[in-house]
Amino acid sequence: MNRFIKLSGSAILVLLAMQDVCAEKLVMVHTNDTHSQIDPTDKGLGGIQRRKVLIDSIRSEHPDMLLIDAGDAVQGTLFFTLYGGEVEMKMMNELGYDYAILGNHDFDNGMEALAWNLKESKSQWISTNYDVGGSDIEPFIKPYAIREAGGKKIGIIGLNLDPEGMISEGNYNGVKYLDAIKAANSTAWHLKHNEKVDMVVAVTHIGYDEVPPSDRDVASLSEDIDVILGGHSHTLIKPGSGEEWVENAVGRPVLVVQNGKSGLNISEVTVDLDSIGVRLPEYKQILVDSRLDGRVDHRIDSLLAPYRRGVDEMMGTKIGKSNAELSNLETPLLNFLSDFCLDEAGKLVGGKVDLALMNKGGIRRGLPKGDITQGQIIMMQPFDNRIVVEEIKGADLAEAFDVMASRGGDGVSRGVEAVYDPQTKKCVSIMINGAPIDPERTYKVATIDYLANGGDYMKPLTRGKQVAKSGRVVYADLIDYIKGIKKIKPRTELRMHPVR
Repeated sequence: MNRFIKLSGSAILVLLAMQDVCAEKLVMVHTNDTHSQIDPTDKGLGGIQRRKVLIDSIRSEHPDMLLIDAGDAVQGTLFFTLYGGEVEMKMMNELGYDYAILGNHDFDNGMEALAWNLKESKSQWISTNYDVGGSDIEPFIKPYAIREAGGKKIGIIGLNLDPEGMISEGNYNGVKYLDAIKAANSTAWHLKHNEKVDMVVAVTHIGYDEVPPSDRDVASLSEDIDVILGGHSHTLIKPGSGEEWVENAVGRPVLVVQNGKSGLNISEVTVDLDSIGVRLPEYKQILVDSRLDGRVDHRIDSLLAPYRRGVDEMMGTKIGKSNAELSNLETPLLNFLSDFCLDEAGKLVGGKVDLALMNKGGIRRGLPKGDITQGQIIMMQPFDNRIVVEEIKGADLAEAFDVMASRGGDGVSRGVEAVYDPQTKKCVSIMINGAPIDPERTYKVATIDYLANGGDYMKPLTRGKQVAKSGRVVYADLIDYIKGIKKIKPRTELRMHPVR
């Protein structure tokens, strides 16, 4: 069955109806998962100054425009590593964000640091399914917001992912997760029937089609939500693709939008206020690229100037070379990092380690061919993780491999081959150093503490016993490792793959 809905004949007629009616418009501009991408990427896309050009242009035409962020505005470049979110909050204030929700990476430095960032923000932060009562962030979070536009009332709710298994333990103290579907439906019902809003917009950081509940789940199980502005899964939902419409519980299409990552695109959703519930919203996506450079606001330069010295210094410090360009989406870099983890773990225990596991989601950027800098390595592995070694039973390790299989495989070190069935999302074969995995044997496994503590849904690893841990964050160990080997020459074999 097609995973995307086919709109009914009546819905198609709605799309075509009232084309000649001149009505008041509500314009919502939406970003998600911009991940501290203050400057353009290595590929020349994105950048906060270009984004401001687009936002200012739309706002000049639609002064009542709403600017909304769907989470993870932080983490991913040196601006966050060095300054902990200060730069991102200043930039969001400068661009005039009206509403924002938390992403999982907003918690990366813990609750005290998050509260400091929220205190500096001028946006209204919303979470409908986090109970933050008594926590450090309680003063800054509301369960919903209502905005009036053109004589209509717009309700805005915020939906967040379950922190367990995604956010490091201890980093979200005092935050209680509430079922996202129940919270969404009950709050949307309240807004429509008690607050008498004309439209409900759900701003989400749960993923388009990820671990349930996803945006598609929220849309299909709802009756009162009209638009979903999503984030978390870095999905690029193109207008006209069919992915942007999901039929809800009473047969109405719900618009679901998402812009990939790193601020390479923004979405613009236009609502005909006189035809809410009759005429579908219009949706377009705008690329953030160099065509905007001639119109940038140089005030941004002065605001960023105090922060650039530290960033530029790290980006200019060469530590080694790579014999090829390495994408963070392809096997060679994943192999390299898994082998690095294995080698470093051997030093920690002063002997043999059976294998290493690394999550591909933790690799935040690739590396260029040629010179490699300290800053590039920190941006590639920006998190406050440490390499650990644990002893774990083969049966529990096999379960961890199944978790990795469920998301299409992760990184494993040399000497390991795991084959999984894409249908069952479980491994059918796991070979470790030439022998099938033994459920009764105890293995020495190297990984990062985030995974060992159950992050990225790796709960089976929590049953192991930790025997060693690095005293430094991963990127510090990795920088010294690259200095030692001088040139990165990763192996290219596919070590974890589907049945052939």
